[in-house]
Amino acid sequence: MGNHGTTPAAAFLGIPLRWIGPGAITAVVAAYAIFWYLARPVAEPLPRHVGQLFGGESVLLYSVALVLVSTLPHVEPVFGGIDHAAIWHRRAAMTATVLLLPHIELASNPEATSVGKTLAVVAISGLAALVVWAVLPRWRTMLPAPARRLVVAALQAQGVRLVVRLLGGYERWRGFHRLTGLFVAAGFLHGLFDASAFEAAPGLRWSYVAIGGTGLAFYVYRELLARRFLPHHDYQVAGVRPVAADLVEVALRPLGRPLEFKPGQFAMVYLETADGWQRHPFSISGPAPEGGISITVKALGDHTSRLSDVVQAGMPAVVGGPYGRFDRHKGTAHQVWIAGGVGITPFLSWVRSLEAAGGDLPEEVHFFVTSAGPSPFAEEILAIARNHPRLHIHVVDTETDGRLTPQAVIAAVDTEPRMLSVFMGGPDAMLRQFRRAFRAAGVRRANIHREYFQWR
Repeated sequence: MGNHGTTPAAAFLGIPLRWIGPGAITAVVAAYAIFWYLARPVAEPLPRHVGQLFGGESVLLYSVALVLVSTLPHVEPVFGGIDHAAIWHRRAAMTATVLLLPHIELASNPEATSVGKTLAVVAISGLAALVVWAVLPRWRTMLPAPARRLVVAALQAQGVRLVVRLLGGYERWRGFHRLTGLFVAAGFLHGLFDASAFEAAPGLRWSYVAIGGTGLAFYVYRELLARRFLPHHDYQVAGVRPVAADLVEVALRPLGRPLEFKPGQFAMVYLETADGWQRHPFSISGPAPEGGISITVKALGDHTSRLSDVVQAGMPAVVGGPYGRFDRHKGTAHQVWIAGGVGITPFLSWVRSLEAAGGDLPEEVHFFVTSAGPSPFAEEILAIARNHPRLHIHVVDTETDGRLTPQAVIAAVDTEPRMLSVFMGGPDAMLRQFRRAFRAAGVRRANIHREYFQWR
């Protein structure tokens, strides 16, 4: 989701706006490390001081993660989209957890209090569990092929399958994720009780209070106050339409003020189902009658795998948002759209909006739709494309045509790569491969955009 605008100051310096957020995080972390090192008390042993610095940096990064997840819609411009801000939230939290390892090894204080030690155990156990749980859904992309086979075999064990059932599902993960601030608070208080450098260097103490207090204040805001300020819209399920074996399309009808969105954006959707209220982020796949919206839902292994069974017309829904900056209007005059699997949803929104608006595309677009088996949306997309001569559709069934490759895309488009803008949605491994290949072919980095449809 690329936003390549700039603020006046950023424009003057030639800095893309999406670099401001990551750059600010890096600068704050570096400045805090320099300040901590320079403020070292004379009597403080260097190894222990460095170990406590790692603890302070960990609290800082967890605070950054709490600020980001509390203000995602507001900080998305300086990260290039809410999906990128969510990725930096995850990166900050994971880095903070890694920094706890040298902190534990080096920062031992012989005068540590029993309360401080207990808080440290609570914080480390909880935060480590959160990170592991966040990584589990994408473990296949993080392990080499031989290790994957071993893990798959281990997952078949009865005890492991029981744990997976107990821990699986977006809602369980989200409920545990909401405890993040409590674990960070435990670690923060552990530092106040046991950091030996604070007594001789009050500046270190107050800087630590400032960074930890900021993160925890945003956590309290998110848990207790944010619901009063973030926009929510009341909807009702107008219909549920199965479009494939593991894919359904849900049409939502507004009961009050409808959601105003741009094609390509996504929303946080709360659905009342036969199993109770469920919450999930979904890309908006297009407008529906009477000011409604459609969402296309793939079976994800949690409650979404049974959505067509537990959601019925007439059930209420609440829609929050919209979010995201996946916008074809930010591209060049020659564009490539690549949709893999359920990654097609934002592109459906783009194509359907063309049909609703009428007129032809101002850009020359090659749209590649790839799926294992016939795409359930191919006929609809081809029908719309017949009214838009500049929209060229390439349907790839990987079971009969083989996998789509970046080289095949470049050859089919027959345009100078530096003139292309590429928009992609689909499985992470596929998009990373395509991004590397397009960069090697000469497509400019700023012209490659992708949608991240996983928030975890």
